[in-house]
Amino acid sequence: MAAEQENVGNLKQRLAKLFQLSLDATVPGEPDIEPLVAACTAKFGDYQCNNAMGLWSKIKGRPGIEFRGPPAVGQACFEFFFLENIFAIMKNLPQSEMIESCSVAGPGFVNVVLSKNWMAQNIQKMLVDGIETWAPKLSIKRAVVDFSSPNIAKEMHVGHLRSTIIGDTLASMLEFSNVEVLRRNHVGDWGTQFGMLIEFLFEKFPNLEDVNETAIGDLQAFYKESKQRFDVDAEFKDRAQKAVVRLQSGEQMYRKAWAQICEISRREFYQVYQRLGVHLEEKGESFYNPHIPGVIEALTNQGLVEESKGARVIFIEGINIPLIVVKSDGGYNYASTDMTALWYRLNEEKAEWIIYVTDVGQQQHFDMVFKAAKRAGWLPVDDRQYPKTSHVGFGLVLGEDGKRFRTRSTEVVRLADLLDEAKTRSKAALIERGKAAEWTEEELEQTAEAVGYGAVKYADLKNNRLTNYTFDFDQMLNDKGNTAVYLLYAHARICSIIRKSGKDIGELKKTGKLVLDHADERVLGLHLLQFAEARQVVEEACTNLLPNVLCEYLYNLSENFTRFYSNCQVVGSAEETSRLLLCEATAVVMRKCFSLLGIKPVYKI
Repeated sequence: MAAEQENVGNLKQRLAKLFQLSLDATVPGEPDIEPLVAACTAKFGDYQCNNAMGLWSKIKGRPGIEFRGPPAVGQACFEFFFLENIFAIMKNLPQSEMIESCSVAGPGFVNVVLSKNWMAQNIQKMLVDGIETWAPKLSIKRAVVDFSSPNIAKEMHVGHLRSTIIGDTLASMLEFSNVEVLRRNHVGDWGTQFGMLIEFLFEKFPNLEDVNETAIGDLQAFYKESKQRFDVDAEFKDRAQKAVVRLQSGEQMYRKAWAQICEISRREFYQVYQRLGVHLEEKGESFYNPHIPGVIEALTNQGLVEESKGARVIFIEGINIPLIVVKSDGGYNYASTDMTALWYRLNEEKAEWIIYVTDVGQQQHFDMVFKAAKRAGWLPVDDRQYPKTSHVGFGLVLGEDGKRFRTRSTEVVRLADLLDEAKTRSKAALIERGKAAEWTEEELEQTAEAVGYGAVKYADLKNNRLTNYTFDFDQMLNDKGNTAVYLLYAHARICSIIRKSGKDIGELKKTGKLVLDHADERVLGLHLLQFAEARQVVEEACTNLLPNVLCEYLYNLSENFTRFYSNCQVVGSAEETSRLLLCEATAVVMRKCFSLLGIKPVYKI
């Protein structure tokens, strides 16, 4: 699923194409030699090809390549032959306007220095044509990203934060790569808990027309009350269990009560998504319910479903417990729905890649679902082929005590409360900096939201998703170090520089010329061109799916800009036009990174 080689934004891929031609000429007829191209330190060059040692191991046994005699003689022959092949790789490298010079160093590295003129031209071309020209083109056309997925009648809490923002970022990356993404919110809206909720609702509101958000009040408290009643009242529990059957059989009054509970809960979810700037399409468990019997029947006809202790199950090789697709009481469960949802996404929605973003605790469940789908022939056995599935697991959000993040009363932290506090703290910091006197109240509110919400998102995304991380407002709202606040300030600083110049940046893009003569200009320019490589989290998504790679790129870009600005005067310098263009290119790439990470940029701060 590599990006197209013509994409000028991906330097590594373009160089790999050139070195492939060189290797073919150096060792003609040798199959399966892929160029090993990597970025290197500025001391040696910009990139290096590391194939020499591997080539030697492949060809040293060929007829005529044998070194006999004393060890010293053999070593000398080896070194001569080895160096000869290294220089041959360099000599056979085709001429290219992107390469300024090549050299050999170390244990067989061919180092490449890129042409600063070529770099400058391509950055300027991006400014004219737009950042979309640097987007990778993936071989797949349609993907499903299944993320967030809260349960109806339960408020979204900090545990939903990671799935929501990681899933949103992965979806955005794929969309930027010209993939049609179906953003699916697989909400829990069809479980046994609805019998309990509906019966409790009937008790409180004999007339269902009276049911609304105000009447129910706190939906989370409503759920807790009904659960408490369910646990202690046997008669109520019996009615609740029967209510599930009546709901699933389609009885109108029960369906109406269910729909009202879902709608109230859905509106609360929407408010959180709106604040986070996250867009999803809801297709919850209930959506797939009508398709379950047909899917189970088809799996049974294939001989995959077996009877076990009264339940109907699929046995998975290498796993001790079976995948239960029909419970012993005849009811359906998560596996029933997830198998059916997978079938629907493959057959009805024609998805080539289906990505599930949930905590690592669900890894085994999805592993069993995917293996069952392979047994059924829905998915190829080879994970490198399409259609394919991926489980994107993530660790826990921890408090300062190292345990799962909770309030002092040991309750889970509501996501809405967490966002409120982030905004409040951000606004207080802006007021402390004197912005209340400079800005309108609307500007203050909008900036506080952008910085506060962005800080929460970035603090999560910058970590490897597989690890736990500690939630710390003081750290994430710090304006120094690897934080969203620092990055947003850097972007605002660039915008301020361009404003202070008084120049029309749109006109400069058409008439100005970008040069990279100063060492810090060149370092910044190279990092801008490496934007495509930062997105290999998408290009190599079959093994990565790690948004922290993009965060690392963005932070390093800000650091490189700070170094450039400290050492290169912009406004009023002889190089003002060129350096303003370099500032604008940096801002454009930063804004695209912010967009992919779901962070709203600020233009003054």
